[in-house]
Amino acid sequence: MTILRKWQIAQTEMDKDGMEKCLHDDFKFMNYSQNKEFTKRDIINWILSGDIRRDKIRILYENSEVAVEHSYVSFKDGNRQAVLGFYTIRDGKLYTAETGATNVDQ
Repeated sequence: MTILRKWQIAQTEMDKDGMEKCLHDDFKFMNYSQNKEFTKRDIINWILSGDIRRDKIRILYENSEVAVEHSYVSFKDGNRQAVLGFYTIRDGKLYTAETGATNVDQ
């Protein structure tokens, strides 16, 4: 099973230990809409808060260096987005993440 698939399952199952195993200790996620960089701890806590619900998750590409996925994300505030995620991989774990998002109707 690929690292991105393991990450998707850990998120869906709200598996904190599983998420920690998938992310590199130096993991960084740049949230451009908030102009904020999230660490491994930040992103896991955000997911565990229940603010993010993902569905229709598809892996578009993955090798030992990068991974790309598409999903629909719903937030507690009612917003829904189509999200394209790009990840770099280091030491077999997700190292960085960037996303592009488009607001979609409910």
